[in-house]
Amino acid sequence: MNDGLCTEEVCMQQSRRLLVLRAVVEDYIRSQEPVGSNAIARKHDLGVSSATVRNDMAALEDEGYLTQPHTSAGRVPTEKGYRYFVDQLATVVPLSEAQRRGIGEFLSGSANLQDTLQRAARLLAQITGQVAVIASPSLSKSTLRHVELVPVSMNVLLAVVVTDTGRVAQHTLQVSVMPSSDAIARFTEALNAACSELSFAQAAQRMQSLENDQRFIGFKALTMQLEHAFVSMADDENASELYMSGASHLAHQHSAADMAPLFDALEEQVVLMKLMSALSEESLRGDGVNVAIGSETHTPGLLNAAVVTSGYGHAGHTGAAVAETPGDENGVAEHSDKRDDVDGETSQSTMTAVHDATGDPVAFVGSIGPTHMDYATTISAVHAVARYLTSFLAHEELGK
Repeated sequence: MNDGLCTEEVCMQQSRRLLVLRAVVEDYIRSQEPVGSNAIARKHDLGVSSATVRNDMAALEDEGYLTQPHTSAGRVPTEKGYRYFVDQLATVVPLSEAQRRGIGEFLSGSANLQDTLQRAARLLAQITGQVAVIASPSLSKSTLRHVELVPVSMNVLLAVVVTDTGRVAQHTLQVSVMPSSDAIARFTEALNAACSELSFAQAAQRMQSLENDQRFIGFKALTMQLEHAFVSMADDENASELYMSGASHLAHQHSAADMAPLFDALEEQVVLMKLMSALSEESLRGDGVNVAIGSETHTPGLLNAAVVTSGYGHAGHTGAAVAETPGDENGVAEHSDKRDDVDGETSQSTMTAVHDATGDPVAFVGSIGPTHMDYATTISAVHAVARYLTSFLAHEELGK
């Protein structure tokens, strides 16, 4: 098929083939069995005979959107077919009111950020029947909310650092002589006044002024240790914690041999972190939710898998991303009705982003499953959980 102008007959043929492709993908997702032309003609109101559908399926196979595993079998989607389905054909179904209310009620009982992320991963895995992966906010993309210095021994202070996203980090600080509790309190007050609401890179620079503050001349070694700790946090791109749930779903649905490469990939958490972080950041430039299928993941263990990701939060200004999106009452946007030729290279979905376009997400929400996953449900669920976590972080910020 061509991207240019077409005659009425050819345009109708192309439009019908899109419907046939959609029908094949949807039926295969449901049954995981090759789909035949008779089944398509019988179950889908296309207004043509099974012979015409068979010809359309053959054309789609020639163009690389379908493949026939056996000569006597029906067709199954290829990676290219899934990609076009996701970009152009998939209608994202909003979660029901009961589902959305359930998400809010389940996650609102969380005691802290860690508990919230653990609950969110379990819930996303339950909704999708796939592996859910959620990263905690990166320290490098967070700002400092508060620091508390706690004596733990004669020569050791524990610095408890709380970020704007609710994440807590701890650092031990060595002192030759333990300052008095009053001196520690005064220094802590000055520290928070100087560094609160700054990025860790900015806080590290601000520590230099405290080093030269005559009021805290005895705290110079302590101040230098804090400066180094803040520098470490600012540079720590990969320090996020991963919360994973749902691996058992894949084990129950597929043979061990089929899933072995995927399970191996899930064990490589550093690789997984880099992949999903990159995909979630790409989602800001596109439609808010990123779908990578098979080879698009550039990860050997995920060649037969698909990854759906979205970033959540907003670096430095978490609350900026909470506003309701016009026309998005359900918290889930819909794909555009735009339709290009199957061979078109310009097709792109237009799902609304959950982030302020001026900042990167602080972390990601993701779902990993087979290429024949239910994309509509998975996209909706990932979007909804990302939206909730963005709101959660905004409330944490407002409540500081």
